[in-house]
Amino acid sequence: MHQLTFGDRLQAVIRDDAWRMGLLAHVRTLDLPDCWIGAGFVRNAVWDQLHRQQAVPETAGEAPDSDVDVVWFDAACPSIAVDRDLTDRLLALAPDVPWSVKNQARMHCRNGDAPYTGCADALRHWPETATAVAVRLTPQDALEVLAPFGLDDLFGRLIRPTPAFRGAKREILRQRVREKRWLERWPLLRVVDAD
Repeated sequence: MHQLTFGDRLQAVIRDDAWRMGLLAHVRTLDLPDCWIGAGFVRNAVWDQLHRQQAVPETAGEAPDSDVDVVWFDAACPSIAVDRDLTDRLLALAPDVPWSVKNQARMHCRNGDAPYTGCADALRHWPETATAVAVRLTPQDALEVLAPFGLDDLFGRLIRPTPAFRGAKREILRQRVREKRWLERWPLLRVVDAD
């Protein structure tokens, strides 16, 4: 009997969510290079599903988090005005969705990092391993997963800092956990706070 991998399970979670599949289809119409939807769009869907399986009532019926993080990469086009135009195009397709479109070719400046080489590299500089996951819908309707740290922490319900957020940036991760109230919404999560 074939056991499902975490990649298979993630694809099933996303495919079973008509709202998320619709947003992936909208983003695909932009036809952008190295383009994904990530962060809470993926993470929250998995954590919601894992907590429902454990019959934790706090997650029952919760709506997905509001911001939808669309990341793409084109070093020749780092203007914030382009991202604003892309956001407007997505708002025309789904006006009730608070889209957040960001070309990762410029985000290293905001984060104080060396220039990123693509979206996979940019995700390596996100705060948590479980957040550094993105998905996209191909023209053939295949669902692709981008997870530079793998999916073990996401499905293991672990909040672990990426290497970029260990040491001096660790407090940013702690603050995110408090402000986003993850441990209240998903009480089965564990924070792994060691180097």
